[in-house]
Amino acid sequence: MNRLSLYLVRLFSREALALLGIMLGLLFLVQCLKIFDVVVVQGQNILTLVGQAALSMPPLAIVIAYVCMGIGIVRGFSALQGSQELHILHASRQLKAIFSGVATFAIGGAVIVLFLSNIVQPWSSHRLNDWVASVAADIVGRTLTPHRVSQVVPGITIFIGGRQGTGNISEFFADDRRDPEMRRTYSAKTARIAADADKNYVLELHDGTLQYLSDKGDFSEISFKTYNIGLNKLTEQVENHDNLAETTSWELVQAGLASGQWPADVVHRLLERVAEGLRTISMCVFMAALMAFPNARRRRPRFPRELLPLIVAYADKTISGFSGDSNWGLYAGPLTVLIVGLVILIVRLRVIPLPAWPMRQAA
Repeated sequence: MNRLSLYLVRLFSREALALLGIMLGLLFLVQCLKIFDVVVVQGQNILTLVGQAALSMPPLAIVIAYVCMGIGIVRGFSALQGSQELHILHASRQLKAIFSGVATFAIGGAVIVLFLSNIVQPWSSHRLNDWVASVAADIVGRTLTPHRVSQVVPGITIFIGGRQGTGNISEFFADDRRDPEMRRTYSAKTARIAADADKNYVLELHDGTLQYLSDKGDFSEISFKTYNIGLNKLTEQVENHDNLAETTSWELVQAGLASGQWPADVVHRLLERVAEGLRTISMCVFMAALMAFPNARRRRPRFPRELLPLIVAYADKTISGFSGDSNWGLYAGPLTVLIVGLVILIVRLRVIPLPAWPMRQAA
């Protein structure tokens, strides 16, 4: 890679990182506002608010990273166009250096996005759920007042008869109405807040029953001697836990190689994470195909070119959404953007000569 390619990589990176930093800062403030009830309602400190908001940022960073890279390419080439540097580069036949810089920028961004989607996001999700579980234990411990009906979260009602010692509860009752299709009722003579082998907080119920009532009126009851409930399940707004989202791709691959079995949901999750890298490369190729060639226009175009990456990203997601939930449907959007970008690039480079239009003879 020569100095020109490095110059272009620095130019694109500076524009992309500046926009990415602003967007992540705004999204971080939005996340803080969304979970502000952690401080106000749940009685936690400001460090819990900031920590949980930071751990929820990786999924958002993955979504906007490749869009910011596309905008970085647009702004970088627009600056070269405005200073006439782009004309000079083409006149001196520096196409190889130009696209070498674009390729380096695209591959480097794809590696970072893949690291975020395969390692950082699952790790942050796991840490966030552990943190939420510890907050849940604190909430349940403080809200369980003897002889008073308490609502931990909307849909969860808890009543206890008394408290004895550290974490010991007598006459426990909980009603879970979060799932509109199934209502669950827990009752036990005694209960205790403890930690399981994985250091997750659980509520140990002793000598009780578990009742199910479906929306169709079907009723069933199970008696138990001991039953454990994760405290995080009693404090979540909805009961929907995704274990794969908390497992890194490295751990999924290790488990698959060790067992020799590759469940369909695991393969789908791995392909979904890898698709983020292809999506980044497709965006860079498409925007470079549009912006890497000079023009004679002196005025700024009426339509802001910085909006083009947003339109491309929307088209990408729309195509992938219409392609269904199949494994290869995840790649329909990125591959479409990549193919269209390559076609535009081939036409503009005149690799394949286009037929000349017949000219009208002057009278």
